[in-house]
Amino acid sequence: MAANNVPMPNQIPMMPVPERPAGCPPGLEYLIQIDQVLVHQKIELVEAILGWETNNKYMVKNSIGQQVFYASEENNCCNRQFCGPMRSFVIHVQDNMGQEVMTLIRPLKCASCCCPCCLQELEIQSPPGTPIGYVIQDWDLCLPKFTVQNEKREGVLKIVGPFCSLKCCADVNFEVLSMDELAKVGRISKQWTGLMREAFTDADNFGICFPLDLDVKIKAALFGACFLIDFMFFEHSK
Repeated sequence: MAANNVPMPNQIPMMPVPERPAGCPPGLEYLIQIDQVLVHQKIELVEAILGWETNNKYMVKNSIGQQVFYASEENNCCNRQFCGPMRSFVIHVQDNMGQEVMTLIRPLKCASCCCPCCLQELEIQSPPGTPIGYVIQDWDLCLPKFTVQNEKREGVLKIVGPFCSLKCCADVNFEVLSMDELAKVGRISKQWTGLMREAFTDADNFGICFPLDLDVKIKAALFGACFLIDFMFFEHSK
């Protein structure tokens, strides 16, 4: 008889459940032990073949391929089809036992950089119903910029993207910087997945790097920022 911890064929190995320290929201203890997260969006055949937008689903892994979280979008058909990548959304993030550990909420906002009074934002909740961080788009004519805020809405980090997010055969990097934008802290990378997948699907892969000792709530906020960046710059119709 196979041991309980040995994965079956084709089964993704799960990250062992770490001990949760005091003050850590339930479920975020997984993030304490890692400095890199990989987010893989699942390919939906209906989208690839018919172009019919469906709710996005994501597998979240650590650097050695162990599953950490599973994330799924909650949205209605009209919002997906008519608002497209600028749609509002709620993304539910579950641990390997099916418990919801994070909720990511994006309200419907203006899509134009020429309207600085109504820019994009994301709220990160953990546990669901308790805000622990925010990602706020900054107004800038040249570069995509965001401020990562803590639960008190105090700025903690900056995210700065490239002038052009369209690159062929290369990753697209959004740098995580200190508030004065002088020190590099981490990176959110949209990874090149190959010509066929890039051309015919909007299923993207991301890598998120941050310091191991970064506050776990800020790690969660950077994790949430990945989804906002995906929808804003890469969730285009094929």
